[in-house]
Amino acid sequence: MKVFLIFLLSGLAVVAYATTPAKVIRVVDGDTLKVEMNGRIVNVRLIGIDTPESKINKKTKRDATRSSQDIKTIVSLGKAATSFTKSIVKPGDLVDIEQDVQPRDRYGRPLVYVYLKSGKMLNEEIIAAGFASIMTIPPNVRYQERFLRAYRAAREEQRGLWASPP
Repeated sequence: MKVFLIFLLSGLAVVAYATTPAKVIRVVDGDTLKVEMNGRIVNVRLIGIDTPESKINKKTKRDATRSSQDIKTIVSLGKAATSFTKSIVKPGDLVDIEQDVQPRDRYGRPLVYVYLKSGKMLNEEIIAAGFASIMTIPPNVRYQERFLRAYRAAREEQRGLWASPP
């Protein structure tokens, strides 16, 4: 586990949080990864983002009703989001995992921010490319404003899922 310190620079506090190294086993879907962490293989859910479902399930049906999109379209968008995530992170990649206040979701999956070897945050990269909506669930709100800025830019610039149809 890496532990970072708080520095006071010119009266501005710079805060960094503890991370845990992990190895990517596979991309499950656009917002879920299977990783090896602390000697265990677990599915982790990316905090603050929501990608469309890539298969038909209860959530796909709820999303279809809520969004007025047909299930086929949602699954197609979910597959695009999954492909995008797979283009950034590959099996065997070493990443750093950071948690927020609430460590697990209602399914028992660890809730995480994932940092790539480049130092970029995977969660934010997916939003910025337009392949996820933001999904803020308190108390895990550490990067809410950062995600909101990335989301607005992706929508305004019609990237990813927000691109105009051909």
